[in-house]
Amino acid sequence: MNVAKSGYRVFSANSSVACTELAKKITERLGVELGKSVVFQESNRETRVDVKESVRGQTIFIIQTIPRDVNTAIMELLVMAYALKTSCAKNIIGVIPYFPYSKQCKMRKRGSIVSKLLASMLAKAGITHIITMDLHQKEIQGFFSFPVDNLRASPFLIQYIQEEIPDYRNAIIVAKSPSAAKRAQSYAERLRLGLAVIHGEAQCSESDMADGRHSPPCVRNTTGHTGLELPLMMAKEKPPITVVGDVGGRIAIIVDDIIDDVRDFVAAAEILKERGAYKIYVMATHGLLSADAPRLIEESAIDEVVVTNTVPHEVQKLQCPKIKTVDVSMILAEAIRRIHNGESMAYLFRNITTDD
Repeated sequence: MNVAKSGYRVFSANSSVACTELAKKITERLGVELGKSVVFQESNRETRVDVKESVRGQTIFIIQTIPRDVNTAIMELLVMAYALKTSCAKNIIGVIPYFPYSKQCKMRKRGSIVSKLLASMLAKAGITHIITMDLHQKEIQGFFSFPVDNLRASPFLIQYIQEEIPDYRNAIIVAKSPSAAKRAQSYAERLRLGLAVIHGEAQCSESDMADGRHSPPCVRNTTGHTGLELPLMMAKEKPPITVVGDVGGRIAIIVDDIIDDVRDFVAAAEILKERGAYKIYVMATHGLLSADAPRLIEESAIDEVVVTNTVPHEVQKLQCPKIKTVDVSMILAEAIRRIHNGESMAYLFRNITTDD
């Protein structure tokens, strides 16, 4: 395809080799060249973006994968979007396979909903549309004032299970907590496999934290109203760890959307091993694999961790050979092509339900 006549450009918002890998795969599938730009950090750590070609009247797709330095990646995206906006680009579409701060999408005590803040910042910078993949909570789409296409990685992960896991018919899909049961159920129904749920896992829940809002009313020395007498709420008590479902003599496949701190997955694998599972896989869309995750995986009962390339993790793969990658550049490239041509996106969401 002739880039000059295509009416759109594809840029990468990061110049590092690890972060441009996905962008290059997408442009190769589209048959276009990656836009010429330079993104770098000044000596004082300020982000600078130089766009090296005209974008006037063009539809621009900015691909930004999120490395470990999340805040720098966000600034790179914002600065590039604003640079393109002031250069008279017609439309600026962000391709953000892993949307950062997606876990901070609910009000937690006296905190803030950072996902909402980030959505507002992206709109202010000039972005008019976003393509992302497997948002941590689908309700995040409501934070944006422009369209959001939330693609799914499950078809690629299910294909991996069918093609790369021997005797997968003897497998069982596992949710490592009740909150992940809907996602696990979706995988189980599509693969025609059984479902197991780990219940009672120790989790840091906001309801277990001390908060002044749960304090009793202040006692004042007044002769009038004595204060409110609210019913006493019983404290939660986590039950002993149990596995709901038979995993004995089975291949256990734990599914989730994000693998960051792997301690919960390692603990789940130990429980499944004790209950008789003879092989354990962990599958997720976004492999953040922070801190010492590669070492913990290597030393654990987990046989294989399968993630997509929405987040760069080549360093972690060198540290732990158990980590495998599934390429999702195909669906991202097709989404870009359909948006540019004004075609329906329904084909990319066929057989997708609200629980996926």
